Amino acid sequence: MLDITRKLVDLLNVSAIGVDHFQGDSEDLGFPNVFGGQVLGQALMAASRTVEDRLCHSLHAYFLRPGNQRMPIDYEVERVRDGGSFSVRRVTARQEGKEILTCCASFQSDEAGFEHQFEMPKVPAPETLKTEQELGELLAPHVSEALRPLLTRDRPVEFRPVAPGDPLHPEPRPPRAQDWVRVRGALPDDPVLHRCLLAYASDFSFLGTSLLPHGVKFWDGSLQVASLDHAMWFHRDFRMDEWLLYDKDSPSAAAGRGLNRGSFYNASGGIVASCTQEGLIRLRKSQ
Repeated sequence: MLDITRKLVDLLNVSAIGVDHFQGDSEDLGFPNVFGGQVLGQALMAASRTVEDRLCHSLHAYFLRPGNQRMPIDYEVERVRDGGSFSVRRVTARQEGKEILTCCASFQSDEAGFEHQFEMPKVPAPETLKTEQELGELLAPHVSEALRPLLTRDRPVEFRPVAPGDPLHPEPRPPRAQDWVRVRGALPDDPVLHRCLLAYASDFSFLGTSLLPHGVKFWDGSLQVASLDHAMWFHRDFRMDEWLLYDKDSPSAAAGRGLNRGSFYNASGGIVASCTQEGLIRLRKSQ
């Protein structure tokens, strides 16, 4: 496993500090606050630690307050129900006694049943595309010195945009985007870890889908953006160290909020997970 990937795995592996009580470190990715995907992945890991022989099939989370990158996060798990096939857990994430995220996750025993799915979109192979880091290095000379580390930093999760736009001169375009995504380096055969890593990765670039029709710069100071909620459904087994296509669209934006939807396909065309998120996309009043 690559060192940078090991660091991410260690970040998601929250530590037990009491009965159904866990703590996770925070990571500074260059954003103003703790990255929402980190809190989501750690919350799912905490909930999973209280369930045996069942994997998460869905989670629904609300981001309540911005997280502080300089402080650890406490996760308290409530065992809501353990039934014959399903278990439900409620997770509350706190810093300094204040809730920053609440999440409800459902777990199911392995079961066979009806199957159908939408067909995977036809897109170029990931090997033919540049990574986000490579694209960022091309942009770096044209942005402020403060932004360059964010664009060029080494990343454990590799994204390859199918049709990257020009963030310096954005043009209105249809609200749909696609990325190939995987974690760099080999990972252990732990389906819980792979689900937590996908929850982590699913928050990258998701909110921006609802901004595509409006031709706005993400970092020019005229926008106030934040993830409000996040939901995921896990349909089939997958590996995060193998390529997944992240197909995203935004059916609506209104009232300062944008709705985003996503589907993850494996290289064989199977849908392995789906997600939705509503984000705040507010023009600042001074503008």
